Amino acid sequence: MPFEHEEKKNGYQSVYKDFSIRVPEYYNFGFDVIDQWAKKDPARPALLWVNQKGEEKRFTFADLMQESDLIVKILQNMGIRNGDRVLIMLPRIPEWWFFITALIKLGAVYSPAPTMLTAKDISYRLTTGGFCLVITTRENAPKVTSAKKESGSALSCMVVDGEQPDWISYTAERTSLAQRSSALDSTFPEKTKATDPLVIFFTSGTTGNPKMVLHNHSYPLGHIVTARLWQDLKPSDLHFTISDTGWAKSAWGNLFGQWIEGAAVFIYDVRGKFDPAEIPPLLKRYRITTFCCPPTIYRMLVLLELDRFDLSALRYCVSAGEPLNPEVIRKWKEKTGLVIHEGYGQTETVLCIGALPKMNCPPGSMGRPAPGWHIELHDKDGKPVGINREGRIAISTDPRPVGLFLEYLGNEAANKKSFVKGWYYTDDKAAMDEEGNFWYIGRDDDVIKASGYRIGPFEVESALLEHPAVAEAAVVGSPDPIRGLIVKAFVVLKPGWEPSDILAKDLQEQVKRLTAPYKYPRSIEFTGTLPKTISGKIRRNKLRERELQKAGVK
Repeated sequence: MPFEHEEKKNGYQSVYKDFSIRVPEYYNFGFDVIDQWAKKDPARPALLWVNQKGEEKRFTFADLMQESDLIVKILQNMGIRNGDRVLIMLPRIPEWWFFITALIKLGAVYSPAPTMLTAKDISYRLTTGGFCLVITTRENAPKVTSAKKESGSALSCMVVDGEQPDWISYTAERTSLAQRSSALDSTFPEKTKATDPLVIFFTSGTTGNPKMVLHNHSYPLGHIVTARLWQDLKPSDLHFTISDTGWAKSAWGNLFGQWIEGAAVFIYDVRGKFDPAEIPPLLKRYRITTFCCPPTIYRMLVLLELDRFDLSALRYCVSAGEPLNPEVIRKWKEKTGLVIHEGYGQTETVLCIGALPKMNCPPGSMGRPAPGWHIELHDKDGKPVGINREGRIAISTDPRPVGLFLEYLGNEAANKKSFVKGWYYTDDKAAMDEEGNFWYIGRDDDVIKASGYRIGPFEVESALLEHPAVAEAAVVGSPDPIRGLIVKAFVVLKPGWEPSDILAKDLQEQVKRLTAPYKYPRSIEFTGTLPKTISGKIRRNKLRERELQKAGVK
């Protein structure tokens, strides 16, 4: 494996000093990790899939190699080549992992999308992303068809679970190819360079549509930090990260670092409403050893009677996505005997700040900069701030850490704002104590981190403004004891309309229809005016401050 790391007895400082990741000129996760494990240890477990009906599927690295190789041939026959962009919108089914591996081997640039996206969301991605193929299920095919018409895209479309009129069928193509054994002998594409583009993630912003985050083929190597150093993974582990396949968190916890380390991943295919009570029986039955979920789910889990379940196999727990309340950490340790190790990163990065094993970070802190990442806290002028002073999280790009994204595609303004004089600014603020621990404060912008998702207020406000009753709208995150933050909308009505519970419900349903179900405002407050600047811009920060004061949060 292309990494060098020696952990010495004196802990964090020596690990931070001595750690390095060697990035070769040519690197391809599909060939260099999946296929290497398949050849070295073909029976090694790689993926354990379970759905809510209790059905199970188990796959070894040899299975992954075989399935992905078949898909490579299918895609080649369709004309998909190195550098082509492919949008993949699948639920948590094994085919997602098969296709991702195949696309990586092929050198195609994949872009994962949540199945909860609306036709409008998909249309935006098709318009801006330059995709030549969409891969999804029959259930989601109508949305893609609608989006394709709206965007005017001339791309190909494939379903993985049967037949769809005028669509390519993966199952039919797979059956046909498998029957022609000679077709499997064709030449594979050449290896990709580590600097070649790999994946495009869409990430929400506050003043516009989602931005496209581009990573190259060295990105998986960056997740050695995520998996080995933060999640403490060993080859014998069965790791469970709760994440939608459409988000970068799935790359963090269900793909790259875990398989580089030779650990198996556990996938729970949840459809519909999430019930936290389903999780402890899974931890017990499958003897999961390492676990990661967003703070929202931890807050739900600590309310359950966890002592009813034998969780003796569980040895290590982590959390990321939003700050975790110290009280939840205390309750989790009280009920399981385990500490939750927090971690920080973005769609744009791998784990770059975290509470690593044996670091003994105080509950509620983000931890310390991860090995391989030089991080400072800067004021608005780019100068380091002092101890216990609020500052912008700044990541040095000299040298550039492995796992930091390349750029925001087609968005020079965002690149210019984020990359300044040898530093990448994350738009998050924190403070550092005397021991070097970072403490999260909040974002420079208005992105709402709720229930593990990043939600841009602009999208929600735009949907609200399409309602005939709405004159103005502002959306912020409001503190919630379970979810951490919920989306709250402040709405000014047009003359002739009166506030009511019926109208609030109608507005919520409209947002669900026009954006995605998880983005709707769980709370709506009708108001006569909104706070604004002299130039007329809405001051969301004032609304957030009001919500924090009402919740008693300082």
